[in-house]
Amino acid sequence: MGPAVRGGPLCQGLDAVKIELTPVAPSMRSRPVYAPLEARPGKLHVIVADCAGAEAVTEMVDKANDRSAFLSAAHVMYCPGPTGTDLSAKLEALGAAQFFRAPTIPALLPRLVRVLSDARMGTQFYLAGTESLIGQAEREIMATGFPFASIQKEHRGSTLRRVQCVHCKGITENVATDPFKCSHCGLSLFVRDHYSRRIAAFQGVNIDAEDPGEVPDSVVRFK
Repeated sequence: MGPAVRGGPLCQGLDAVKIELTPVAPSMRSRPVYAPLEARPGKLHVIVADCAGAEAVTEMVDKANDRSAFLSAAHVMYCPGPTGTDLSAKLEALGAAQFFRAPTIPALLPRLVRVLSDARMGTQFYLAGTESLIGQAEREIMATGFPFASIQKEHRGSTLRRVQCVHCKGITENVATDPFKCSHCGLSLFVRDHYSRRIAAFQGVNIDAEDPGEVPDSVVRFK
């Protein structure tokens, strides 16, 4: 008995038919997807932002159906961006129930972890600003078991990247050029669009592995 043909007799003879496929532009499925923030019903609103993400947050609050109720249940955490953009005063002026300003992302994350330890189901999360801040905050939230659907993300401001060298596993912050030298092992790395939520970083791959020393000039791709 010959092999079964899926789909029955309608599929027989399919091998003899020339099928024209519509070309599809290649994409990186791991690349983060962003959308404008939207105030949602929730028991607690945890807002984490840096850089120009403050503008995304204020725009969201301005569109909230009940601004006062939203802010009375909001905990806002903010730090300046990698290029020095500091809009903390704009966020503090919103009058949220709690506001915290940190000097850097590493200084902000412990505060987020403490807030997460007390958060309950029904909490809504709003992340806005640089991809570095969004990715690291999302990683902390996901580690607690909160559903992915409760996290909103909007990219604003600097496009500087957080990149992990796939060879030494070291992470370089605020990468602007491509290629660039790994700050840990010194290899010249090509910055891929492949993104890992687990480490909240893009992937950097040795660009002259096959032809040592053949490294193209660096170009500023991220600002």
